[in-house]
Amino acid sequence: MSANQDLPALLRAHTPLLVVESAAENQVVEGFRHAIAQALRPLYRWSITEGLARLDMDMDGEPPPPDTTALLEAIKRQAEPGVYLLLDFMPYLRYPMALRMLREIVLRAGSAEHTLVLVAPRIELPEDLLPHATRFELPLPDAQAIATMLREEAFRYSREHGRRVEVDAEAARAIVRNLRGLTLDDARRIARKLIQDDGALTAGDLPALASAKHRLLDRGGLLHFEYETAAFADVAGLDRLKQWIAQRRPAFIGARLPVKLDPPKGVLLLGVQGCGKSLAAKAIAGGFGVPLLRLDIGTLYDKYHGETERNLREALRNAELLAPCVLWIDEIEKGLAGDDNDAGVSRRVLGYLLTWMAERKAAVFLVATANQVERLPAELLRKGRFDEVFFVDLPHADARAAIFGIHLARRGLRREDYDLGALAAGSGGYSGAEIEQVVVAALYAAAAESAAPTQQHLIAAIAATRPLSVLMAEPVAALRAWARERTVPAD
Repeated sequence: MSANQDLPALLRAHTPLLVVESAAENQVVEGFRHAIAQALRPLYRWSITEGLARLDMDMDGEPPPPDTTALLEAIKRQAEPGVYLLLDFMPYLRYPMALRMLREIVLRAGSAEHTLVLVAPRIELPEDLLPHATRFELPLPDAQAIATMLREEAFRYSREHGRRVEVDAEAARAIVRNLRGLTLDDARRIARKLIQDDGALTAGDLPALASAKHRLLDRGGLLHFEYETAAFADVAGLDRLKQWIAQRRPAFIGARLPVKLDPPKGVLLLGVQGCGKSLAAKAIAGGFGVPLLRLDIGTLYDKYHGETERNLREALRNAELLAPCVLWIDEIEKGLAGDDNDAGVSRRVLGYLLTWMAERKAAVFLVATANQVERLPAELLRKGRFDEVFFVDLPHADARAAIFGIHLARRGLRREDYDLGALAAGSGGYSGAEIEQVVVAALYAAAAESAAPTQQHLIAAIAATRPLSVLMAEPVAALRAWARERTVPAD
């Protein structure tokens, strides 16, 4: 059954077992308070510390029963059907007596048509209960509710500090958009921090907001977050890819356009190792002006049945809540290739990922990078999965000169002191990563001589290096030949 349903309708239908995964316990309780007014059934809340209390009437809680079996016996004896919120009840389902008693209530074996509601931040049901459970998610606050909360926090600040909060109207609208996907309590904490920091709401608050939101949503550490990506847009080469992104940026960020355009969904980046696929992913995020989320697909895999698929669902859900963003899946072939010994996990992961790619509505732009095209599942390469497949090749001479200049400048050296054209001419077949190591090697050689690095140090480092295009000449040549007629050059 779908997670997002009408709660009063579920209660009127006397749904036997509801499962609510949420850390916002107060919000869950208030949601049921409102729903019960329409369902017209008594509402109870139980916790191990406070016992059983009726919430729809002004009644004190009963002392905690001696054990949870006694609690369930008391519920079973109640003749009037009620709704019981059981907070953090999962540990007690390990006991056979408690599990059996709960099943009897759910199956209405000598019991009224009660609705039991398990509420906890994370709930893994015993298999005996799975057929009877309905998962429910309370709706998150909409833009209007968040805007109202933001005004309340601004008024609170002005009352406490005796001065108004400086508000940039456009930034405030962006803050409201970026707080979507959080509970009202979590959104309030972030908004309060943004206001308290400097008594203002400006565009400068957006990076801190995005980082705080990521920390709240990705408690499992499945997604690595990076907001400061704009600098990566200034990478050498990749001109065709940059132009492609620039053309699609307005549609992705929801700008008003003279014609209706489908927002871009994602790209697959193939290429020679070390040639800048990672930088390309960062450049895409920088070009769109949104945060970058990196998903290491290998970290999703878990030895326990079903956990891998759950991890993927959670990671993709969090990416949607952090939208607009770029989701980068690095070396995607390693997580989807699979073998005969993984009990079909890789096939299920691939199936769920493909379904998500086709059906997602949130502004999550997917960037998948791969080195070994022969290991990619054919389903992933089918036309329409990605908007485009780009090939990141070995850099040409102009790009190699620019890469030398970038790495020299990063180390405090002046580009003008070196003949970048000569360095580019001598480094044919080198990747960007190998050019960086040439610069590093030249600096070490110069330091050993207690001298400043010169053109000769760089030329000597080039001569001493054997690039991957030489060491692995046949595989690299085969990959470039395969990509020539099948992909779009990124540069």
